[in-house]
This record gives sequence, C-alpha cells and structure tokens, in this order.
Amino acid sequence: MKKNLVYERAFEFSINIVNCYKYLTSEKREYILSKQVLRSGTSIGANIKEGIEGQSKKDFLSKMNIALKEASETEYWLELLKVTNYLDEMKFDSIINDCKELNKLLCSIVRSTKNSLD
Repeated sequence: MKKNLVYERAFEFSINIVNCYKYLTSEKREYILSKQVLRSGTSIGANIKEGIEGQSKKDFLSKMNIALKEASETEYWLELLKVTNYLDEMKFDSIINDCKELNKLLCSIVRSTKNSLD
C-alpha cells in the first residue's frame, strides 16, 4: 500500500486510543465507556484501510462513510469521558483535537468522492 495521509493519521490516533483505554482501565478503573471508545476509535483506521483496498469507488465511499461515523461516535465518547471526569482537560485536549481533525478529513473525502460519482 502506498502512503496515505488519512490512514497514517488514523493509525496514530488508534495508538493514542489504545493508550487512553489502558489509562482508563488501569488508573481510573473504568471499563464500560473505555471499551466503547476503544472500539469506535480503532475502527476508524480499520475502515479506512478496508476502503483503500476496496473493490470500487462505491465500496471506498461506503467504508469512508463508516469511518466518518466511527470518528463522530468516538468524539461523543471522549466528550462523555471528559464531563464525567474520567479524562482531565490535558488528556482530553490531546486526543479530541486529533479526532476532530480526522472527522474533517473524512468529511472532505466523503464529499469529494460523492461528487466524483455523480
């Protein structure tokens, strides 16, 4: 696979999500919300990878849409973890900005791919 910026950013984000999950389970003893953010946060990169290797532009678009939905869901879980005091301001800020950036990138990819199919 050739270099892909959005995939690389999503992969780095997944690493941060895994580390966040480890922190939440070991330090905060939080197991339910942390599992949700782990699932949705790591799913972003997995769907991007699948889309890149897709069989068609429609397949690619479908996977990018799923990745976008997962990024939005991850943003929700992160915000919930912050307002419930499982994540402090510093930990939250370090990860939410990356999540929002992925959301923007995926929105742009979905929009441009839809336009190219019309």
